[in-house]
Amino acid sequence: MTRKNAWALLPVVAMLSLSLTACKDAKTLEENEQLKAQVAELQKENGQVGNDLETITAARDALAKENDKLKAEIKTLKTKSSGKKAASRKHRRS
Repeated sequence: MTRKNAWALLPVVAMLSLSLTACKDAKTLEENEQLKAQVAELQKENGQVGNDLETITAARDALAKENDKLKAEIKTLKTKSSGKKAASRKHRRS
């Protein structure tokens, strides 16, 4: 009798396991869709960050060039002004 009960329970257990599997599959599919949406958003943000990085790098390079130019100009002005000193007048006693 136990064998007949075991064989009778087998289809019931199979049906229950299939329904649970289908439920898990639905949850998994929903999670996958959410993850795909998150990945797409992150890729979009990554592209924007890449563009921002390029812009900032170009601005930094431009500022570095301007800085070098101004340093050279300061050097030029220092050498011009230091070379032309006015002759100091000495007060002589008579």
